[in-house]
Amino acid sequence: MAAKKTTNPKIFSEAALSLISVRFRALSEPVRLRLLNCLMLEDHNVTQLVKLSGTGQANVSKHLAILRDAGMIHMRRDGLSTICSIADPFIHQLYEIMSEHLKSEHAELGKALK
Repeated sequence: MAAKKTTNPKIFSEAALSLISVRFRALSEPVRLRLLNCLMLEDHNVTQLVKLSGTGQANVSKHLAILRDAGMIHMRRDGLSTICSIADPFIHQLYEIMSEHLKSEHAELGKALK
């Protein structure tokens, strides 16, 4: 499937490309995508995210720090717990865009294989 070309392609500055790469790097790990997916439904504390993600406490904490540093999640203290939430509403849009793209891509692939 050929990619659509935009009519007004943007040439990004080095600073912009650096910021963009931080975001894409943060999204490049399945565990981080799983954590974001959990947080899109509702806020969770770290203990809940450990259970939901099926990985260890240290691993979850490491991945949450990367997501926080990329500006994708908020982390706040509530007593002894750390509550995590989505900081950037664009995360929801990004998941929808990718979901629709994958549905379309797989539908076209299915047609081609018939």
